[in-house]
Amino acid sequence: MTSVDFIVPGDIRTLTGGYIYDRRVVEGLRTLGWTTSVHSLDTSFPMPTRSAVNQARSVVAGIPSGRHVVIDGLALGGSAAILRPAADRLRLCALVHHPLALETGLDALQAAALKNAETESLAAVSHVIVTSRWTRSALAGYGVGADRITVVEPGVDPAPPRRPSSGTTLRLLCVGSLTARKGHATLFDALGQLADRDWRLVCAGSLTRDPALAAGLRARIERLGLRDRIVFPGELGPEELAAQYANCDLFVLASALEGFGMVLTEALARGIPIVATTAGAIPDTVAPGAGILVPPGDSAALARALASVMDDRSVLAGLCEAALAARTALPDWDRTVERFAAALAGVARS
Repeated sequence: MTSVDFIVPGDIRTLTGGYIYDRRVVEGLRTLGWTTSVHSLDTSFPMPTRSAVNQARSVVAGIPSGRHVVIDGLALGGSAAILRPAADRLRLCALVHHPLALETGLDALQAAALKNAETESLAAVSHVIVTSRWTRSALAGYGVGADRITVVEPGVDPAPPRRPSSGTTLRLLCVGSLTARKGHATLFDALGQLADRDWRLVCAGSLTRDPALAAGLRARIERLGLRDRIVFPGELGPEELAAQYANCDLFVLASALEGFGMVLTEALARGIPIVATTAGAIPDTVAPGAGILVPPGDSAALARALASVMDDRSVLAGLCEAALAARTALPDWDRTVERFAAALAGVARS
């Protein structure tokens, strides 16, 4: 029986795209007959404290020789000195959702330090699994050859098509933790330019990952006069989130970077059209014709895209038709897990 250990900072049950991917792969590998173990590291990664590094060293040292080990990309910062000594006895594989150094809000020194740390850690592993073609391309600057990378895109669960709206109000949905990378400020500024249109926004996602940013966004909404038009239900479980998808007309995402964007395929699985940015892997994730994409950080361009849908419902109808057609081509989780298992098997052969 094949065994694999996953090393993940924090709680793998966290409701964000990266953790959901990790969890679905772990569950899927178990279904395929793999023996899986999950080791939680301190949440200070990717900029770990000294005690966090010591704990991670103990975790890696305790894994029996010969086992597959998958290190989530969040743990690559500060792990090189731990991984190098283990490279000869463990089958090390990194799982990279997007390079840490590209995270929004880092200063130049922080970004450089993270890139150096990631590069050193990636050099210590035998193989790298990434969640998109875009991430594979991004790792070219980290000294990772294409022969060491496998793209394994996330799957998506089948879902019924959304319920068409019977009213005149355009129901918008955004899903993402209130963090700088998700671009909520750009979205709110764009909607502020459209206050004369009939719309409502549900903005689902954690309000506690960056409390200062969340407070600033709420103040921004007050200044824009949008308090009564934007709802923050917080972080939602699967059933609650499914209900939000079922009751929206348009999915919006103003991210500055996405290594894939699982919420986008979740929207497409329900035939929901999208207005988003061209950041990272989004152009590869959103099916042609099913969305309108604009440059990240450009609130005026985002406002124009939203206005085109609000002002001409035939535009929305065309996007809906393409989104419904895209449902049949979306990857499923069984295929994702099979490809992940094949990548791990390839590490064993090499």
